[in-house]
Amino acid sequence: MRTTRFFRTTPCAILLVVQLLGVLAYPFMEDTVAGQSLLALFGLLVLGIALLAIRMTPLLWWVALGIAGPSVGLLLAQAVTNNGDLAPWSAGFEAALYFYAAAAMIVYMLEDDRVTTDELFAIGAVFTLLAWGFAYVYVVVQAVDPGSFIAALSPDESRSWTEMLYLSFSTLSGVGLSDVVPVKGHARSVVMIEQAAGLFYIAMVVTRLIGLQAARRASRH
Repeated sequence: MRTTRFFRTTPCAILLVVQLLGVLAYPFMEDTVAGQSLLALFGLLVLGIALLAIRMTPLLWWVALGIAGPSVGLLLAQAVTNNGDLAPWSAGFEAALYFYAAAAMIVYMLEDDRVTTDELFAIGAVFTLLAWGFAYVYVVVQAVDPGSFIAALSPDESRSWTEMLYLSFSTLSGVGLSDVVPVKGHARSVVMIEQAAGLFYIAMVVTRLIGLQAARRASRH
């Protein structure tokens, strides 16, 4: 009962855990035809949890539903037909939803001076939402301008979803570029925007929440 209540009141925690599990599961799914369908189905799962998390925030839920609608349709079509050509289209809508969800959670975290348990989980959830969102943007950029990203071991191939996500995590966290390198102008522009987003997120949001939590603990003593 207590566990059920925890997950009902902390959707950000569920979203964070599911996305991190996805990081471990993606390499097993993306190299087979059946795995491509599983990737699409997993994308539907994450979309659903993201929608639940948005309901806890002040932003408009119907806007998120409007963005999610085309994403769900395209992901279902991918799962049924295994048509990889649909991936860039669904990626565009998924990126929009993830960015909207990240913005909603940032507003949710900053709307008051009290840090709840769910808001602490939201710190990690927003980071993963931004990482996923930019990874989907990279998928779109690669589809529009092939060859935008190269890798040392396979410079002539299209980058996989795991490679794009790895690039996104590396860029957003500020640890430097991965072995996947943007080589064309639009790709480099998006990478630079993600670098700035990661810096601003840590400086403006995470630092404030940590400060509020520290002040709350100090006031108890």
